[in-house]
Amino acid sequence: MNLKQIIPIVLAILLLFSLLFQVVFGSKGLIEMNALKKEKKALRKINEDLTMENLALYRKIERLKHDPEFIENIAREEFGMIGKDEIILKFKNGK
Repeated sequence: MNLKQIIPIVLAILLLFSLLFQVVFGSKGLIEMNALKKEKKALRKINEDLTMENLALYRKIERLKHDPEFIENIAREEFGMIGKDEIILKFKNGK
């Protein structure tokens, strides 16, 4: 092969490698695409968790609006309240 035949082949190979490099490592290349897929998966998981939390909060709100026993239970557990006819007994030494 002479030099005139080798130069176009070398240029074509260089062009091919530069194109391949751009596809893999470029600004919208495969590496960034994989990173974006991982981020998308993580965001979907966060979104799913928040949706479940919102549903639980909605259910709690509905119970607070309509369930007197639930309201009483919350008042006892979170605020330490007692009923009208109840007495709190405290023992020494944590008994």
